[in-house]
Amino acid sequence: MSAKKESVLDGFKAFLMRGNVIDLAVAVVIGAAFTNIVNSVVKGLINPIVGAFGTKNLESYKSCIKDPCKIVNGEMQGIQLEWGLVLSAILSFIITAAVVYFLMVLPMAKVLAKRAAHDKAKEGVQETLEVSELEVLKEIRDTLVAQRGPSSGASTGTHPTS
Repeated sequence: MSAKKESVLDGFKAFLMRGNVIDLAVAVVIGAAFTNIVNSVVKGLINPIVGAFGTKNLESYKSCIKDPCKIVNGEMQGIQLEWGLVLSAILSFIITAAVVYFLMVLPMAKVLAKRAAHDKAKEGVQETLEVSELEVLKEIRDTLVAQRGPSSGASTGTHPTS
């Protein structure tokens, strides 16, 4: 039974030692810090722009679907939909996705495409060199065969048989 525990622990250790886990941890930490930036952009820029057409705080947009929508004794009377919160969250998501795509994904895709093109060109040059070497060896073989003359067998005819 201890062999199973060791293998599970070994597997877990191998999982943790993979580079993917470290990359993921870094991405989560950066993502958490980036969330503050996006929230500040939404609250500092987007909400005031929306506020120019209505309320200054996007999150304060609400609709009452069952009257009366009043707070009585600290409790909401009626049913209120706070669709401004949802709209604010959607805007935050779209801004985050756009920034990640345009500042991280798109440049990385271009770098990887250039690297792939460079590797492919390098591979093509290597194949050309290999083909050239093969052609040279074939020419040498053909020249040697032509020098032997018409009798091309196991014996070349240059050694006397005893």
